[in-house]
Amino acid sequence: MSNAVVGDNRLEAGTMRKVTWRLMPFLLAAYLAAYIDRANVGFAQLQMGKAVGIDFATFGLGAGIFFVGYFILEVPSNLCLERFGASKWIARIMITWGLVSGGFAFIGGPTSFLVLRFILGAAEAGFFPGVILFLTYWYPANHRAKIVGIFMVAIPLAGLIGSPIAGSILYMDGLLGLGGWQWLFILEALPAILLGIISIFWLTDGPAKAHWLTAEERDWLIGRLTAERAVKSKVQHASVLSTMFNRYVLFMALIYSGAVGASTSLGLWMPQIVKAYGLTNFQTGLINSIPFAIAAVWMVLWGQSSDRSGERVWHNALPLGWMVFAVMGIAVSHSLWTTIPLLTLIAAGTYASKGPFWALSSEWLGAAGAATGLAQINALGNLSGFFFNWAIGWIRQETGSFGLALMPIAAVAAIGTICVLVIGRNQPRTVPATR
Repeated sequence: MSNAVVGDNRLEAGTMRKVTWRLMPFLLAAYLAAYIDRANVGFAQLQMGKAVGIDFATFGLGAGIFFVGYFILEVPSNLCLERFGASKWIARIMITWGLVSGGFAFIGGPTSFLVLRFILGAAEAGFFPGVILFLTYWYPANHRAKIVGIFMVAIPLAGLIGSPIAGSILYMDGLLGLGGWQWLFILEALPAILLGIISIFWLTDGPAKAHWLTAEERDWLIGRLTAERAVKSKVQHASVLSTMFNRYVLFMALIYSGAVGASTSLGLWMPQIVKAYGLTNFQTGLINSIPFAIAAVWMVLWGQSSDRSGERVWHNALPLGWMVFAVMGIAVSHSLWTTIPLLTLIAAGTYASKGPFWALSSEWLGAAGAATGLAQINALGNLSGFFFNWAIGWIRQETGSFGLALMPIAAVAAIGTICVLVIGRNQPRTVPATR
């Protein structure tokens, strides 16, 4: 290997290391706060249901209606991020959702619960695809599966860290005249508001403005990203409407639906699945964290595997496939000790697929379609959260079985597995990442 190649590899590794340490700890903390605020209602329902009269069907509708507001404003929010800059727009999103999340402490019944869930979805809209878009401003294609995996590890971490914390906060019931579920919403809203304020000063909108990189590092990164954007992508039309209805965008949204349906359902319903085995709130929090702990590690390792091999399609299909069988296993499981390993497989499947999925999506979209396409995929995929959570609540109410209630997720994940294998059969490998 020539000295020039060795030097370029060292420059790439050093630049990417510096970018990662600057951006990823903050983005990981921000997404962790977002997901805790989105999913803490699952623990709050352990007390809130009786306190304000919210049954399983109403809870399922509220869990799902979040994604309606999310869907409506997803694409407009991503376009605003591209126009106003990540630092300002991510700050707006985080502060807004923090205030709305804290407002759940003061709901008085089913109507206010449903209204605030809708508003929370609208407030958070654009955060996730906005960050994925933001990462394409900083990371070449051969680093994206790993880095998206690191970012999205916040989802299982939210379950790992948030579950025992939420279970403990519920014991504050009666303090200062508030229920434990009210304290849960108030205390877990504060980090989002604080991080939103910090983002204004911490995030840099692109490499050209990164004073914390050397001139050589900035030039290399800008040159590498510019060269990649010149490569022809599958999505050729830059207009908003043509990108939103491009067949690759719609197929990727369908593929994503199974994974996102499983992850949102786990966050909202798993505490109640575990609690049904007769555990205390604190025991539920501890047991609930096990699948998320394992999934967090597996998610990063799976993303690294995809980047090192340059393979994207099978790294999407295999996790979705094993998730299907694990969901089906829940339906016939009658023991906590068989249910927890199956829930772990579901968590590992849904989270492991996401790094390679978003890397593949950004490669197909290219620079012209990224802002609209990433938002549309995420919006349509997350819209499945409305149908899944409503269906889970309704089926659970009618049958008394969480196992049967999860079957729609297995069906959509199976369809997604087939779709990614069919449309990605001729997908070339990405150039492996420099180690």
